[in-house]
Amino acid sequence: MPSPFSSPSPSSSSSASPSVRQSASSSSVRDGLVAVLRAAGCVFAEDEAQLILTAARTPQEAAAMAERRAAGLPLEHVVGWAEFHGLRITVEPGVFVPRRRTEFLVDQALAAAPHACVVVDLCCGSGAVGAALAASLNQVELHAADIDPAAVRCARRNIAGHGGHAYTGDLFEALPARLRGRVDILAANVPYVPTGEVPLLPAEAREHEPLTALDGGGDGLDVLRRVAAEAPHWLAPGGCLLVETSERQAPAAVEAFTDAGLAVRLARDEELYAHVVVGARVR
Repeated sequence: MPSPFSSPSPSSSSSASPSVRQSASSSSVRDGLVAVLRAAGCVFAEDEAQLILTAARTPQEAAAMAERRAAGLPLEHVVGWAEFHGLRITVEPGVFVPRRRTEFLVDQALAAAPHACVVVDLCCGSGAVGAALAASLNQVELHAADIDPAAVRCARRNIAGHGGHAYTGDLFEALPARLRGRVDILAANVPYVPTGEVPLLPAEAREHEPLTALDGGGDGLDVLRRVAAEAPHWLAPGGCLLVETSERQAPAAVEAFTDAGLAVRLARDEELYAHVVVGARVR
């Protein structure tokens, strides 16, 4: 999964309730939140203050949320959601926060399999990828899995509206055997930070997100290789596996897909600094 923590987006705010708007109509409330956040080193203090105001029911609750953010809690954990691919994804404390650049993986999946019927979100975290795919496709059979029980509980909430099913377990071991050979889109947002670089991550990620969602082993590709090796047994003919990686790791990731017998291509988005390896099972 992605390593740098995403910054907040002003567009992700929603309308606050009338009572909060009335209570926060004075700029002094917002200014107070901005001051607290700025003192804590929040680069986007103004934007974050606005998001907190829209999420809080009272000025008192907003102040408490700002204090939690100032103490280092990720903004998404403070407000309880993250915007992802046009959706509001519930994010609970201790669960990996979906990064905006992972929207590129979703777009690549939709382009590769626009008529997909069976979708699996592996290493699902909050279930953001699966929810986004299901929202863009019609009548899909959606499954999500993660090794972290807290993530699975969160994902279950986010995919319930799409009729999705969430499972706890180690990669493919968590999935029902009946899915073998039937999966049209296998999206695996695997951890890909090399073990030695985990201490270099922002404190928000290191201290508040599970290590299993960040640490990809010695070169960061341990989980990716496991997924690529077994994916052909689960993909339908023409089905595709999509995994996010870094620019530096991309050549080795492509090699792992090739070794698994997949027809592979590398997709890039320079603006998002996103790199997605796409592998298809040959018909």
